[in-house]
Formats: sequence, C-alpha cells, structure tokens
Amino acid sequence: MITSRGGSPEAGAGAEEAAAAVPGAPEGSGRGAGASGATEAPDGRRGPDGAETGEPSGPGPGEPETAEEPAPPPAGPVTNTVVALVVVALGAAGLAGSWSLGLGEASAPSAGMWPFLVSAAITCLGAALVFQARRTRDAERFSSSSWAVLAGLATMAAFASLVGVIGFEIPAAVLAFVWLRFIGGESWRLSVLTSLGIVVAFYLLFVAVLAVPIPHLF
Repeated sequence: MITSRGGSPEAGAGAEEAAAAVPGAPEGSGRGAGASGATEAPDGRRGPDGAETGEPSGPGPGEPETAEEPAPPPAGPVTNTVVALVVVALGAAGLAGSWSLGLGEASAPSAGMWPFLVSAAITCLGAALVFQARRTRDAERFSSSSWAVLAGLATMAAFASLVGVIGFEIPAAVLAFVWLRFIGGESWRLSVLTSLGIVVAFYLLFVAVLAVPIPHLF
C-alpha cells in the first residue's frame, strides 16, 4: 500500500516520540518551541512554572554591581577608656549643676531633681563603660562621621547652659531643629514643624499639667 509523502498525523507523532526517546537527543528536537509552551532565553530567569522569563539574572548594562561596604575598624581599649571617662565627666558636671538648682523632695521635686537623676544614670553608665573598655569590640574608630556626635554633644551643652538664663522654650526648639536638619538630614519643613511641636508638647506636659518648676518664658 502506497502512502503519501507527508504521512498521517499518527505516524508523525510516533516519529517525534521516537526522536525524544533517543539518548543524547537535544530537548525539543521532536516538537517545536511553540508547541512546548516555553522558550529558552539566554541569561534568563525561570518563572514559577520552570519556564524562562527572559529577564536578566544580573545587573543590566551600565548598572553598578552592589557590594557590601567594609565595616569601619573598631576602636581600641585606649579610645574606649577615654570616651568612657568623658561620659563620666559629663555626668559629674550634670550632677553638680543639678545640685545647685536644688533637688527638693520626692513629693515636691525642685528644678534639679530630674536632671540630677539623669546625670546620675549617665555617670553610672560611664563607669560601666570604663570597666568594659578592654572587652568592647562594637565601638568604631574616630572618623569623619564622628563629628556629628561631637556636634550633638556641643549643642546639648549649649542647651544646658541657656535653659537657666532664657528658659527652655527657645533652646529646646533650636536644639531639636539643629539635630533634625543638620545632623539627621531631614527637610526644612519637617525640622521646623517637629521642633515646634516638641516644645509645645513639653510645655503642656511639664509646665501646664505637671507644674514642674523648670525655667520657662511663658
């Protein structure tokens, strides 16, 4: 019996299955890429169904490769000890200044009560840092970014020296603004609104509600 050159559909399917069963035969040699429903894409990613999505797996042309920044070198025990002693000195200065303002009593605290407690905590923490100076490894060596910490300490010292002279409202607003805008890098609008909101909240809480005798203008 003579058959046509094209052959029947059943014969074509059998030939494709036989070609797929041959070891070493390239995948998809029996059927076309369109029939399998998935196409190979160079340097692509596979989707949830295992098919190539065609999206590049690495950075595209011109895109910089992301690399982790090296960690800054740790500070040595000498630096840790010096910093801890500075913290102790600041706490001791706060204790002396708070004592001069008067502590009052627990039922009727004076202006120096809360600064005295905070300064005592700072002093104790600084003393603990002195004893941990040799075993501390998470402190960073002084670098350009450390100037922001020094600026924060300087503005805090200026705030403490001005509160007893002109009240806390203006120094607190300036301190919050400097920290937010120049140290924190926030926007001008956010820095202004937040600094004013902090002063208003502190005034309402400590002056209007709790009637704490702290120096204030209004």
